[in-house]
Parts: sequence; structure tokens; C-alpha cells
Amino acid sequence: MAIDIPETLARLCYRYPSMLVDAILEHEAGRRLVAVKNVTINEEFFQGHFPGAPLMPAVLMIESFVQVATMLIAGEDRTRVYLRGVNDAKFRRQVVPGDRLRLEVTLGKRRGPLAVAQASAFVDDQTVAECELLLGLAADGADIHPAAIVDPSAEVGDGTTIGPHAVVGPQVRIGPGCKVGASAVIDGWTEIGEGTEIFPFASIGLVPQDLKFRGEPTKLVIGARNIFREFVTINRGTAGGGGVTRIGDRNVFMAYVHVAHDCHVGNDTIFGPHATLGGHVTVEDYANISAGSAVHQFCRVGRHAFIGGYSVVTKDALPFGKTVGSRPARIFGLNSVGLSRRGAAPEVMTKLKRTFRYLLQSKLNTTGALRQIERDRTLACAEVQYLIEFIRTSQRGVILRRATRRQEEVLADE
Repeated sequence: MAIDIPETLARLCYRYPSMLVDAILEHEAGRRLVAVKNVTINEEFFQGHFPGAPLMPAVLMIESFVQVATMLIAGEDRTRVYLRGVNDAKFRRQVVPGDRLRLEVTLGKRRGPLAVAQASAFVDDQTVAECELLLGLAADGADIHPAAIVDPSAEVGDGTTIGPHAVVGPQVRIGPGCKVGASAVIDGWTEIGEGTEIFPFASIGLVPQDLKFRGEPTKLVIGARNIFREFVTINRGTAGGGGVTRIGDRNVFMAYVHVAHDCHVGNDTIFGPHATLGGHVTVEDYANISAGSAVHQFCRVGRHAFIGGYSVVTKDALPFGKTVGSRPARIFGLNSVGLSRRGAAPEVMTKLKRTFRYLLQSKLNTTGALRQIERDRTLACAEVQYLIEFIRTSQRGVILRRATRRQEEVLADE
């Protein structure tokens, strides 16, 4: 990708009046950039630094690093850059007229409004300067494609990009740093948090598919850093269901996922392609609903639950458990893989495994199993107590039908 050096350096918030980069030699988008500065006797700073013994000031060496870093960062998106700090700066050789300065900057960690970059300068093969840069990042307005249709009363945050033929309605509020793909539609009383990415042809915030809906001003509230892939549909709430469909932070909705009215989705969940939530469904944090699965209206899916592919969930799915199947769905024990990936402590997983044995393998009914779990003090922990409360507060009942051995063998083979 070609980078316009003067235009890109205009995004450096306080750039020194002279450009200290002449050309770009190498560019790995988002990772590394190598540029060159030809140091000549005509540089204006040589007049005072120093007469009779011209020397490129160290502060301008740092400035040249910042300019290269700005091209690396701002060349990718609409971001303004400013220098927050310099660490471990070392100047190993003087830079004088006639030197051809090769500037190499590699982008390190980038979190929110901050980025770290490693910078080095060379003359021939000799290192003349190096340092670590701490860079501040700020969004620079919204980038709305001329072919997009954005209502003038819609609020679009700084750094948000809206692609061609996308439609954004009048009551929509989009936070900073979001991306809206081509032909996506966002309408209704919809709020979208920062850093959310909406892929082409997604439908966000349109009226619910509920015959009782009469056009009342209900809401869709979406948190930060969510991903909505192609053809995802998210409906806003209804007056009879509380009026709000709510989605938390850092969730992934793969292609063709549907979330109906008045659903409540927590944080860090994953929905496989074609997964479907009926109205009034609650999905708690870290749940994983696999491809083609459907969750019936008014059901709950507990924390860290795993719903296998093409399952039909008509009762509440246990937290920490693996629920798979459609005629009917059955419980396959603890979601050990998911818990391990999320960093669950081994002792907690051991207690949960023993708790699941009480629920699934003992001869006790559910009430008796819960009573026995509470009496067993070796099982005491917040996760087990939450599992108990989840079962006791269920309105539709929970899925506790254990898988047959044959089903377990088939699942293992898959």
C-alpha cells in the first residue's frame, strides 16, 4: 500500500515543521516500516547546531523516529499520533552532513490509546541511535464513504469508518473506533460501543420479529469491541420484554447468527455460524454456542457453558457444562476444555467435576443432589454456589438428562 508521506505526517499532532523522512524503503502493514533520511548541509538546523561543526541534534533523531512510527500507524487507519515518552535512548555515533540515515521502526504492543514501538537508525551497517517510543493515539474524526446513507442526526464517533451503501438511521449512536462494512444496516434506538466491527450485510437494531410489537421506541444496547460477521441480525427489544436487547463486550457473532428481541448476552461469548436465540434468552459470560444451534425463548445459557453444534436448547443449559443434542439435548459433563482455556484453577475444576457427578451419576433427584452438594464442605467455592443458584432459580427447568455411552462415543469420535 502506497503511503503519502506529507498527508500521513499531518496526523502527527505536533510535528516539527520540517519533514525528516525522504522515502519509504520497506513496509509491513501494521508491523514494521523502514524509511530513509538523506542528511545534507542545507538542513536548516545545521545553522545553529553547530557553526563550523554541523551535527544532527539528538532530539531531531527522536523526531525522525516518531515520524516513521506515525506513518506506520496512521497509514493504516484514521489515527492521530503524539509522543508520550522515550525509553532507553542510546546515541552511538554522530550524524553529520552526507550521511544517509536508515530509520527502522517496529510496532510492539498496541492497547487502546497507547502503542509501543522499537526504533533504530543506521548509517550503512552501523547503528547510530536506538530507543523505545511510547506513543499516544487519538481517533481523527469519522470516515464515511460518499455512497453511505447516514442520517444527519445519527451520532458517529471519532475514528469510525462506514463503508459504501451502509445505512445508519436517525436514532443510532456509534462509538469511536468502530467499523461498519458495506451495505450493513443499523437502525432504531441503537447504541454501539467503541471498537465494534460490523461486517457487510449485517442488520443491527431493526424492529423485532414479534407480532405484538407496535412500533414502540425500544432499544438495542451493544457494548465495546464486539464482532458481527456477515448477515448477522440483531433485533431490538419489545415493551412487553423490558424494552431492551442488550449485548456486552468482546463477543463474536459469526455469519448468519440471529439474536431476537429482549435477549441479554454477557461478555466474551462466541456464537458459531447460524446460531439462533429466540426472544427473551439470556446468555451469560464466556458461553460458546456452536454452529446451527438454537435456544428456545426464555431459556438461559450459563457461564462457561458449551452448546454443541446443531443442538436445540429448550431448557436452561447448565453453566460450566457441555450440552449437545436435539432430541432432546443432553449434558456431557464438565466443559473442561473451555474452562482450561479461560484459566480456571485446577482445584475449581476438580470441585466442579465432583459436583457434576452428584447431579448426573448419583441416584439422588435434583433436590437431593443439591442438598448433598451443599453439605459437602470440600466442594465449597463461588463457582459451585453459582451453579446451585442457577439450578434453583430456573423457571423452565435445566437440562440434566445425561448422555448415553453410545452418544459419548460418537461425540468423542467427532
